[in-house]
Amino acid sequence: MIRKILFFLFFTATLFSAGAQLKSPEEFLGYKIGTRYTPHWKIVNYFNHLAANATSLMKLEAYGETNEGRPLLLAFIASADNLQRLDAIRVNNLRLANLSRDKMAALEDGSPAIVWLSFNVHGNEPSSSEAAMSTAYELLNPANAKTKEWLKNSVIIIDPCLNPDGRDRYVNWFNSVAGKNSNANPASREHSEPWPGGRTNHYNFDLNRDWAWQTQVESRQRIKVYNQWMPHVHVDFHEQGYNSPYYFAPAAEPFHEVITPWQREFQTTIGRNNAKYFDANGWLYFTKERFDLFYPSYGDTYPTYNGSIGMTYEQGGHSRGGLAVITEDGELLTLVDRAAHHTTTALSTIEITSANAARVVKEFRKYFNESVNAAGSTYKTFILTSNEANKIKAVQQVLDQNGIEYGTITREGLKGLHYGSMKEQPVALKSYTVAISAFQPRSRMAQVLLEPVSKLSDSATYDITAWSIPFAYGVDAYALKDKIDIQGSGARTEAITPVNDSYGYLVPYKSFDAARLLVYLIEKDVKLRFAEKDFIYKAKKFDKGTLIVLKKGNEKVHNILNEAAMRFNIQPVAVESGFMDNGGDFGSPDVKFINKPVIALLTGEGVGSNAAGEIWHFFDQQLGYPVSLINVNEIKRVDWSAYSVIIIPDNYAAVLNEKTVQEQLKNWVTGGGKLIALEGGVTQLSRNDWGIKLKGADDKKDDKKDDKKDSDYSLLKKYGDRERDALPDFIPGAVYKVELDNSHPLAFGYNDIYYTLRQDNNVYEFLKDGWNVGFIKKDNYLAGFTGSKVKEKMKDGLLFGVQEYGSGHVVYMADNVLFRSFWENGKLLFCNAVFMVGNKLKFQLR
Repeated sequence: MIRKILFFLFFTATLFSAGAQLKSPEEFLGYKIGTRYTPHWKIVNYFNHLAANATSLMKLEAYGETNEGRPLLLAFIASADNLQRLDAIRVNNLRLANLSRDKMAALEDGSPAIVWLSFNVHGNEPSSSEAAMSTAYELLNPANAKTKEWLKNSVIIIDPCLNPDGRDRYVNWFNSVAGKNSNANPASREHSEPWPGGRTNHYNFDLNRDWAWQTQVESRQRIKVYNQWMPHVHVDFHEQGYNSPYYFAPAAEPFHEVITPWQREFQTTIGRNNAKYFDANGWLYFTKERFDLFYPSYGDTYPTYNGSIGMTYEQGGHSRGGLAVITEDGELLTLVDRAAHHTTTALSTIEITSANAARVVKEFRKYFNESVNAAGSTYKTFILTSNEANKIKAVQQVLDQNGIEYGTITREGLKGLHYGSMKEQPVALKSYTVAISAFQPRSRMAQVLLEPVSKLSDSATYDITAWSIPFAYGVDAYALKDKIDIQGSGARTEAITPVNDSYGYLVPYKSFDAARLLVYLIEKDVKLRFAEKDFIYKAKKFDKGTLIVLKKGNEKVHNILNEAAMRFNIQPVAVESGFMDNGGDFGSPDVKFINKPVIALLTGEGVGSNAAGEIWHFFDQQLGYPVSLINVNEIKRVDWSAYSVIIIPDNYAAVLNEKTVQEQLKNWVTGGGKLIALEGGVTQLSRNDWGIKLKGADDKKDDKKDDKKDSDYSLLKKYGDRERDALPDFIPGAVYKVELDNSHPLAFGYNDIYYTLRQDNNVYEFLKDGWNVGFIKKDNYLAGFTGSKVKEKMKDGLLFGVQEYGSGHVVYMADNVLFRSFWENGKLLFCNAVFMVGNKLKFQLR
């Protein structure tokens, strides 16, 4: 497909070359930037026009395509001399960062500063792609002598639209509802975007949370190229609420401790240059507030942890801005204004970077020279270990995607901070181990992604505060303060041996890949069983959850199984008999069939679009299993007898609280259905008499009574402290240790611990008539910010449970086990909820 895109670019560039003259956006499009929204295909055409008519200054490349097939582009703009040696500049820059494999000496003197500008990562923040066209034109415009001077010292990389699918979703909607003349009244329908909105990509993922994890195709393709360039300055262009003035760097606290004094300093230098132009025009702006530099997967922090000056710029107007809107101050804000503001900061950033190019390059080189010596690293070695090869394989994949070097280690007698206990203890190596040294070019990025606890200089942060890879990927880990010699290129791998035709087969079920194998087999109509209890065959123990595939009823199944085993890296074991040494034989009541579920996912207005998108993407892209997306407002008209599983994501849909809907769901579950509720979906069920109860719900009523008895002095609070006063009730995202009952099918494949990401203070009372599968005890906090009041509440409660309800089941999952698709260790838990829980002794036909 990339070849097709390149052919398209070449072909259209050839057509445009006949035009001979470089045109401004207004001349090319037929309208002034900001007077209309430009669809993505026209943006692509304009950049083709620029490339065809400014061949000495610009090169256009396609680096990929979106889920919906739209091209992803990069424009490289430089002086004529620098454009001719563009790849040499790139390779030399990698040498400056100690990342080049050729080991040749880097040339610092005379090296241009590299500035990367990323526009429109959120589709309904559309002014930035309009500004991308204006910015590119001003850099190429023969009449603009200033920009030609800047290009002598800089190479500019422009990504005109990171999220074309989301942008076109927004633009096409807006153009379909707006009249001939824009309506600036905020109450007009053109200022009220319908669900799910254009912010996210095709699968409703926020691409500005995906830089480090790269779960989305747009991110993977972009970061691959980004890491081949490693720019010195990166700007991520956004929009915020239309009543807010413009925001540019310097950023707000908290800054992560790995951020260097130079990175802080030059943010301020750029900010002052931006302010110069805004002051001259009388435009309002703010700095040092709201937008921090902590969570590592943003378009400002990811570049920052990779040696860049990473920044977010925010213009007022996203989603509800339309072509024009009246702000709360009575001012008219237009798309023309918004695009002009972004164009101004883009050019200002290039200007000040070019003026300081020598210092920028020097500090960039210093950053990576310090990195290879582990400067500022508390921990010098990270060891991640597991008995499951596929878990370590998944860890190595995310390290590879981020260019982090690793090896393995076999040395005994080491001590380090154990992630599960947060105490110093001897390192216990398991079957598969990956080790990461802090003495490497991407040392700071490795530290941020792997450190057990990230230090917060300010608790009022914008996003989650714990994300360490060992917790997210469910592997044992140790952080060591000593430098340890690391060998090889990672954990060893063992070849899968094909099985021959036999009575049956056993498949270990201990990782997400085992669940993917399960899905692959049932999609091939293979009849599957699983063991509810441990058993022994030929002196080898097999754990509960082990998949059982019998030849009877599955003709030539060994060929299908061998294909699946190779694909998912799991070694099956052939068996010659159904008679076990110990434990249940294959005809035992403890051996259950796995029924092929028919799944419905509630979506639409009132449902969290990110939450629904995570589940949709999980089935569609990771499992390859069909799921029907049902609009929640159609729930009363759906024939639920056609489905065996209904999934309720995080939501606030009022229709789900209606008595008739609740009765409909209860009748369906009683008749044998399985209802899976996540996050706010669990809270919703707790309010509708399903048998689960929010812990402390009665206490809140008592608190209101007690408030009346309190002294009036308790109500005296300072307005200026209102944000700080809210922190005791705040939990933006912290890691807790969950105790698991792994004898229950919901927890098959796990040991007795699961690390969960908590984002609210909802804890539930233990089920009286159900199974309390995952719960937290008194001292289960591990990492991340948790307010004092929240921490006091976060104990002795249920997070994951299963309730038998008539002939059916309800699965409660209070936390998001698929969070942004990077919480890898939760995926098996979700698969168990869908495919393992509630299976009977015989196949059920639906």
